[in-house]
Amino acid sequence: MKKGTEQKPRGKEGFIQYYTELYGERWTALEFALMEETVHVSLSASDCRPYFMDPASVVAALCFPSSKSTRLLDMCAAPGGKTLVTSLVMENDASLVSNERSPERKNRLAKVVSESLPPEIASRVSVRLGDGATMCKRETEKFSAILLDAPCSSERHVLKDPKYLGEWTPSRIKTLSMEQWALLSSAWRLLEDGGFMLYATCAISRLENDGVLSRLAKKFPGAKILSREEVSQVFGENLDSLKNHGGKILPENPGEKEISMEKIFECAEKTEYGFHILPDSSGGYGPLFFSAIKKIGTVLK
Repeated sequence: MKKGTEQKPRGKEGFIQYYTELYGERWTALEFALMEETVHVSLSASDCRPYFMDPASVVAALCFPSSKSTRLLDMCAAPGGKTLVTSLVMENDASLVSNERSPERKNRLAKVVSESLPPEIASRVSVRLGDGATMCKRETEKFSAILLDAPCSSERHVLKDPKYLGEWTPSRIKTLSMEQWALLSSAWRLLEDGGFMLYATCAISRLENDGVLSRLAKKFPGAKILSREEVSQVFGENLDSLKNHGGKILPENPGEKEISMEKIFECAEKTEYGFHILPDSSGGYGPLFFSAIKKIGTVLK
């Protein structure tokens, strides 16, 4: 075999090798935390049906700078948790387009919106079917705030599923990062100047997180990454707004100890372009990467 043509390890062996090289000595603790049972909270409003989700996802959605926006987009919205959080914190005169490319997942998303949001809020949420990566070619209007929770490696699920773990290849990460870039660049073109975006994944690979955002920063100099202080202010304001709109974040099972969103936010580790909530340092929540970005201009490099 020629030099440089050796195949990289695949399956479980390749997976463990890849993330051991990425996280070093930390991987042992992180792998153990990823294998633990996921803890959920119940998100509810008024007398609507509760929705169960990872607290880290709630925290990330609360870091979406959308308070002064009137036309919002959740580009890859299924299964619906971040759409619910965003709907409960948006202004009374704002509307949200909740988009999903899979017909089956779009139908489930529509059911979540209708069952878990008060009618007066659900009426301002439009559930649509479409590919976010080509959305910029179809939409004529701009959005003032866009949430992109991009499809990703979802290593926590892969690690727990022998079938998916056995099929894992390092090329999957590269393929997903290309898909994420297509979505992010489409979202960027749909975002109006002065608008805000939240990019998020549940991946732990840098290529799908900081790697995608570094490409955005190089191509679009007008992409300003919000600082911890700025994101902290957004988080606090949105958490207050959610409560003011009747939103409640409770333990999954009655009688369990309440989970503090503030403490989980404090556990978010700063990366080059965003923040990472990892289960080995957050008490079992996540993984969830997120970055809040402001669009200052449209100049290309």
